Amino acid sequence: MKRNSALRRRRSDYWSEQQRRLKAVALFRRTCSQADVSRQLGVSRQTASRWHAAWQSGGEQALQGAGRTGRKSKLSGDDLCQLEAILLAGATAAGYETDLWTLKRIARVTHRTFGVEFHLGHVWKVLRQLGWSCQRTTQKARERNEDSIRRWLRYRWPSIKKRPGKQNPC
Repeated sequence: MKRNSALRRRRSDYWSEQQRRLKAVALFRRTCSQADVSRQLGVSRQTASRWHAAWQSGGEQALQGAGRTGRKSKLSGDDLCQLEAILLAGATAAGYETDLWTLKRIARVTHRTFGVEFHLGHVWKVLRQLGWSCQRTTQKARERNEDSIRRWLRYRWPSIKKRPGKQNPC
């Protein structure tokens, strides 16, 4: 049986989960069925049923949630704003020779500025939290010779490129 992609578990923060539960309360008040709630909010029918039972027994308070879960962030909201300001100022302003931010450089800056050491994989998560994405530089090397590159692609590359072997007709 193929699973409906709308019912797959979505990763989201506490606040958006809270909002979804409160939307469910509003839908239950309008006498929407549990199936309609599950479709509209993209949750399983079991979840909608569980929310409905909690709402009937304890009202809206029963769906408020327990609060933020998991480990507390090492960087506060102000720290994140300060980190973003540093990143926007550029890597040269932070003392690097080139204006290219790498995960390693950002990890060093967070350690130097906030005293917090992050694994490179977590630095990437912090960047995504800030809304940053991986970008490749658009600049090309000044030494680049376009004529030489075209010539190489036209004459040399076809001779070294792998070709598929002979097809077996059987």
